[in-house]
Amino acid sequence: MRGQAPGHNGHTPGLRAEKNGDVNIIPRPLEVRMTDGAFELTPATRILVSPDMEQLGMYLQALLEPSTGFMLSVDVLQDESSLENAIVLNLDYGGQQHGEEGYALSSSPDAVVITAAAPAGLFYGIQTLRQLLPPQVEERQVVTGVSWEVPGVEITDRPRFGWRGMHLDVSRHMFPVEFVKKYIDLLAMHKMNTFHWHLTDDQGWRIEIKKYPRLTEVGSQRAATPFPSDRNTLDGKPYGGYYTRDQIREVVAYAQERFITVVPEIEMPGHAVAALASYPELGCTGGPYEVRQFWGIADDVFCAGNEKVYGFLEDVLTEVMELFPSEIIHIGGDECPKVRWEECEKCQAMIRREGLADEHELQSYFVTRMEKFLNSHGRKIIGWDEILEGGLAPNATVMSWRGMEGGMEAAAMGHDVVMSPTSHCYLDYYQSQNLEEEPPAIGGFLPMEKVYSLEPVPEGLAGDKVHHILGAQGNLWTEYIPTASQAEYMAFPRACAIAEVVWTQAELKDYEDFLDRLPSLLQHLKALGVNYRPPDDGSSTKKQ
Repeated sequence: MRGQAPGHNGHTPGLRAEKNGDVNIIPRPLEVRMTDGAFELTPATRILVSPDMEQLGMYLQALLEPSTGFMLSVDVLQDESSLENAIVLNLDYGGQQHGEEGYALSSSPDAVVITAAAPAGLFYGIQTLRQLLPPQVEERQVVTGVSWEVPGVEITDRPRFGWRGMHLDVSRHMFPVEFVKKYIDLLAMHKMNTFHWHLTDDQGWRIEIKKYPRLTEVGSQRAATPFPSDRNTLDGKPYGGYYTRDQIREVVAYAQERFITVVPEIEMPGHAVAALASYPELGCTGGPYEVRQFWGIADDVFCAGNEKVYGFLEDVLTEVMELFPSEIIHIGGDECPKVRWEECEKCQAMIRREGLADEHELQSYFVTRMEKFLNSHGRKIIGWDEILEGGLAPNATVMSWRGMEGGMEAAAMGHDVVMSPTSHCYLDYYQSQNLEEEPPAIGGFLPMEKVYSLEPVPEGLAGDKVHHILGAQGNLWTEYIPTASQAEYMAFPRACAIAEVVWTQAELKDYEDFLDRLPSLLQHLKALGVNYRPPDDGSSTKKQ
């Protein structure tokens, strides 16, 4: 599942993809060939599916029905089935040239046929079909006067990378379940397969844990939040909320139906003040603590010398594993000040007892213990690149955010890596240097062209280590993103660029060509009610 498609590191010889024609698909497919004659969707069109693919057929039916008004029948494909006026979802287990996530799509006046070796490939073929149809297909009420045509085309496609992700921080600001589902839908539309859900931090604990009810009774509530326009002044308004276990199950199931793995993040040993406010005995000083109201980094962290901390986190992770089937669990590991450990008798005793050199090795010891626990339950850890400090846990995957150097170092050591450097992937950064025109943000400047320029495989990485670069993801930290509408504004269309970075083969990336294709996709997003930011180059208003 994870890693690059076998044999494909973005340097595939003999690729050919016609520039656009009548086809504007993001991310750009591997091969596109225009053919004569269009397929027209009518009330009599049937959806034919391979055995056991009825759920995908129903997904396509539900996608098309609101806007077209056509309730298309879903039938199992038989040897004698007529393909006339049909959309065919054909599972061909022998078609391994596409990999588990690739597909072929052929459109002619008679039929649209999507063929794939695995269900995920059929799903991504449906996402391409979606972009081939008029953008009004996304409307949730019947649209009249539209010819529901699919241009004649033959497409062969597969992803470059196996980790194609987006992140959402729900600690600093929380979002309703319905928006989380919409976000997942948008990721799926862009053929992304990983949703990194940042559930805990200093400013709020957002996941129900049965064994430790104070995590949500206390840890999910903060007394105030900084004003967006003045980060040093609090608004005086209590803020809080969390996701119940049932809500989390609902989100995970929704994502699974869209071939998206939800990777939960439980921050440790730093970014833990919301947990410490709930259970003060888990900190070095014993508190009292309160859920952090200001942004930034807190000195108070989990006490690495206290055995109760490890038991607590193992209990928490046990419940997390019950809710999330993801093989990979994110344990944070970033921005952990050592000042409390330096002054803590228990931490210093742990350093002596374990023969550790310093507090950096104490953090490595902490992370390695968490890794052993998760490994014993058939799971793996991923952490921010600070987990390299003091020695990397044996089987850890590194999420490289402070540039790409940490990721390159980890890959050279034989560890898997997800690239997410601030320079290209932090979508909470400003989209324009004219700040008067933009809502308040955390700072920085990250235009879409810079996002698009990301190359996840660093220069100089040995060829036999390239397969350790699993892919990349965009991160949406929400200190300055209080609403779903603003989350959409910050994420899109920069997330469209990330989608092409992680799906499209390196030689086929072309920013000007991307801009030519973008207006069509933006029309789809508009019909979906997405509050995307119009690109500075005016491409959202270019002729369709």
